[in-house]
Amino acid sequence: MRAIVIAVVVALLIRQFVIETYQVNGISMQPTLQNGERLLVAKFVYHFSAPHIGQIIIFRPPIPGVTEDYVKRVIAVAGQTFYMRDGQVYVNGQLQQEPWEPASWRGTFTGSEYVGGLYGNCPSPVLPVNTQPIVIPPGTVWVLGDHRVVSIDSRCFGPVPLSRIRGEAVLIWWPLADFRPL
Repeated sequence: MRAIVIAVVVALLIRQFVIETYQVNGISMQPTLQNGERLLVAKFVYHFSAPHIGQIIIFRPPIPGVTEDYVKRVIAVAGQTFYMRDGQVYVNGQLQQEPWEPASWRGTFTGSEYVGGLYGNCPSPVLPVNTQPIVIPPGTVWVLGDHRVVSIDSRCFGPVPLSRIRGEAVLIWWPLADFRPL
């Protein structure tokens, strides 16, 4: 009985502090992640390193009443300035090369200003044409989904406090045919 209790306690500690699995729900991270894929999330290591642009993180969004975790990509970190022009991302005034975004999507969004401002209502589709510059506050990161038209992300709920980040997605483990590091 003691061995079972110890095994359960160790398993719970590992899940809480070291590593966890997460299932992708939706298409906001396509083409990088597909609906239903299962990810391995590193929790322990992530909290000892600073977030950086390009990381895929799991977090609880700063939206009242939302109890599910989201998966998005870090686009800017504290102290950096983020904005979008013609559907393209700029950080500190420099156009970002986003190898995860299909080339066919780049610059395809044209039209009027993004309705709702940086934290306004985010109807579907979310048209990320142009946004006002924002300096990312200390202790936060700015996140976007790779599939910008359908992603509810920092454009809708603002910067994500580091305390809400559960960990970094490090690999896809299911389905086995898609097994790969991120």
